[in-house]
Amino acid sequence: MKVTEIREWDNVEITARLEELKEEHFRLRFQAATMTLDNPKMIQGIRRDLARLKTVLRERQINTRSEKDGLS
Repeated sequence: MKVTEIREWDNVEITARLEELKEEHFRLRFQAATMTLDNPKMIQGIRRDLARLKTVLRERQINTRSEKDGLS
């Protein structure tokens, strides 16, 4: 998933995807702990996607706050 794609989504879609990825990350960590994970790189990819989603949400929060304060 690319940041340009994420920026096209609204906050509801981003939040929903964030929750899905958190659940998937939990399952993969559990599989890794029990040695049944096929591809360990998947955990790294999900962590990066989570970070991208959180970054876009934070950027929007900062932009909204600066617009309210009249700083933009």
